[in-house]
Parts: sequence; C-alpha cells; structure tokens
Amino acid sequence: MMTVPGCLTKTVESVRKHKLAHWDRNRESNRAWLGMNMLTEGRAGFKAFNEGAKGQREVDFIKLRQLLAQGQRWNDDLIEAVMPPRKQ
Repeated sequence: MMTVPGCLTKTVESVRKHKLAHWDRNRESNRAWLGMNMLTEGRAGFKAFNEGAKGQREVDFIKLRQLLAQGQRWNDDLIEAVMPPRKQ
C-alpha cells in the first residue's frame, strides 16, 4: 500500500542535496583529484575489492608506500605485489 508515493525518493534527494551542492562548488578540483587517485591507490583498491576474497579485500597500503619509498615504479607489478588473496 502506497500512502505517500515518492516519499522515499524525496527523502534520499533531500539528503543528497547538500552533497551535490558541495560537489558543484568544488567540481573542477575534485575531478582532477579523482582522476589522479583512480590512476593510483583508487585503482589498486577497486581491483582488490573486485578480485579479493570476501573479508580480505584491502590492499596492503603500508607495503605499497614502502615499495614506492624504495623507488618502485607505479605499474601492474606493484599493484600485484600489494593485492590481497584472490577469490577461489
């Protein structure tokens, strides 16, 4: 029974309104940051989430930063070195 049609949609839109307003005010710098992040730690994190075993989906960020500090180049080999165990 729908006593107040669209109520949930309106509530969600109201909650998101402030976030969207903030994004609109800062869109250019946020877009640049997001683009750079998705080429590095974001990419590794999303890959770990998609391919990692349930409960073990986090990249070893400490090892990642240690390898970068040692001069390791950012490439697929680096990402593989810090990936969690794969799904079976």
